[in-house]
Amino acid sequence: MSTMTEMVMMKSKMSEYGPDSGGRVKGAVVVKPIVFGNTAKYFGKKREEDGHTHQWTVYVKSYKNEDMSSYVKKVHFKLHESYANPNRVVTKPPFEVRETGWGEFEIVIKVYFIDPNERPVTIYHILKLFQTENNVINIKKDLVSEFYDEIIFQDPSVMMSQLLSSNRQLTSGPVKHGIDFDDKKEKTINTILNAKNKVRLEITDLKDRLKVAKEAINKYKTEIAKSNE
Repeated sequence: MSTMTEMVMMKSKMSEYGPDSGGRVKGAVVVKPIVFGNTAKYFGKKREEDGHTHQWTVYVKSYKNEDMSSYVKKVHFKLHESYANPNRVVTKPPFEVRETGWGEFEIVIKVYFIDPNERPVTIYHILKLFQTENNVINIKKDLVSEFYDEIIFQDPSVMMSQLLSSNRQLTSGPVKHGIDFDDKKEKTINTILNAKNKVRLEITDLKDRLKVAKEAINKYKTEIAKSNE
């Protein structure tokens, strides 16, 4: 949560830069890693009043546990039209919506920034409620459907550049996500390297076979030429 001093400083910055945000910082690139997705937990049975089976939470958060409110004004979550209020706006961390339901659908997440000159970022996420194991749906198992992404600010405004420089942490201690992205990254890199090595070996093998085939063709040509003499 912002302190009163921080809020005063924020207003001072906005006043200082004015409506045009002080122009653009040419050549600057700021990358903010994020994680978005949802968790889901089975009730244990279908709820009688509405048929709902799960409680779920959809969210967007900083990968590095930074306080995104230092540069994010609000996050708009667009749920399925069957919900009484499908448009949910969250103006402070945690940027999440908690609901109940029985089906899966696409949620549109739109991130708005404090500087209105920065265009909002739109994220599309398929709400997942059911685990699938060996092509069998398991509705009872708790689920985490989470993804890593990056918001890239190319030539940000002067004001936005200042806001993005904040590394204020939401909580102390190491941050944990539902998915170990570092482990996933390492496994993905290893898979790519193994695939490259396999392709390289296959190319070498094909070149050797082609060489043997060319030698055999030349040999047969020579023998045919001798037999025609």
